[in-house]
Amino acid sequence: MNCYKNLYILGTSHISKDSVSQVEDFILNQRPDIVAIELDKKRFYALVQEQKKASFKDMLHLGVKALLINIIGAYVEKKLGKIVGVSPGSEMKMAIELVKKNKLKLSLIDQNIEITLKKLSKAITARVIFRFLGDAIKAIIFRKKDIELFDIRKVPSKKIIDNILIKIRERYPAIYEALIEERNEVMARNLYKLMNNYKDKKIFAVVGAGHESEIINVIKRTES
Repeated sequence: MNCYKNLYILGTSHISKDSVSQVEDFILNQRPDIVAIELDKKRFYALVQEQKKASFKDMLHLGVKALLINIIGAYVEKKLGKIVGVSPGSEMKMAIELVKKNKLKLSLIDQNIEITLKKLSKAITARVIFRFLGDAIKAIIFRKKDIELFDIRKVPSKKIIDNILIKIRERYPAIYEALIEERNEVMARNLYKLMNNYKDKKIFAVVGAGHESEIINVIKRTES
């Protein structure tokens, strides 16, 4: 958990029981006025209405590659969720339920998912795919581990998260920019507006652990 002025920002794992508990504890015990979550409108409605299947219209609009990225990502997250016994996005659902129950203000701060998917699709070139396959083969054959193993049931430590982000930025800079860096900027900008528009209110932001620290840094840079 990071705190800056009237903002409290919690980095979570989307398939962690600990994250669900942390979200519940903060909202019930600290009583924030505004809860901001790492979702855009489309992902919000997909989560609360449990929409899973992509339509042919989505395929035409996003493009086949972007749609496949979305489907594969959701499939992997769902499988990992089954292993640990937590549905993907449960901490976000908890936040939404408590916002409704306690009549709080909800803010969706993430970038439009369609923009993210289209940029991610452009970032995944043939060269990137071959590099990824090469990294995977090295890990399997030579048992080379660049990233420390961690318990997927819990939020990784800051050290592990930082190491993962550094590796992604070094090996796959375009993917890092599309998936992490640009969204950090968008979420930080939206949180900065909330902080200034509601200076006397307590704001609680729930984001993926990989975004937490850098969002605070971007907000501080924006102020200076």
